[in-house]
Amino acid sequence: MFPEVTLVTPTREDIQRMADWLDDSEVNAVWYGVGDDGKALHTSYTPEAILVGGSEEWDQTFTDENRTIFSVYSGDGEHIGEGQLAIEWPLLEARIDLLIGRKDLWHHHYGTSALIGLLDHAFGPLALHRVWVDLPEYNEHGMVMAQHVGFVMEGHLRKTHRKNDEWYDSTVFGLLSDEYPRRRAKLMETAVT
Repeated sequence: MFPEVTLVTPTREDIQRMADWLDDSEVNAVWYGVGDDGKALHTSYTPEAILVGGSEEWDQTFTDENRTIFSVYSGDGEHIGEGQLAIEWPLLEARIDLLIGRKDLWHHHYGTSALIGLLDHAFGPLALHRVWVDLPEYNEHGMVMAQHVGFVMEGHLRKTHRKNDEWYDSTVFGLLSDEYPRRRAKLMETAVT
């Protein structure tokens, strides 16, 4: 069985934890690394900046119809990570980003559970056609997880992810709305046994 997770609207405390997780070199090493200024990189917002910003900046970030940001909580109510869907409405597709910031929960299927939750949201309420992920070559565990859930490799991109002054290749994986129900059912079937 996969562990239970819920996806909820982020709170300021969640964003502070996200900032703290990204300050950990092991965590940001599987994410986007650090920028030229030595600060951890993040997609769509900078945790430190959003925490000192006003309510207008908060609302623009967390109520944007083109990007859905969730805090990931474990079944026992602990904040453990963040998931995002960057949506291209004209194409009915979204790029997915997911980070489990709690290192003690890595390799215990919390990422898989959160990924399933994000896909359920993308293909359910959002009614998207396609979800894709761009995984750098240094994130081998992310690639295994994406394929395990049913994503299909669609292409290889050269030197697309800069991390700690080096460029890395990446692989794009995609999943279509008509593929997901069958793959989800098979995944859940194998999780029970």
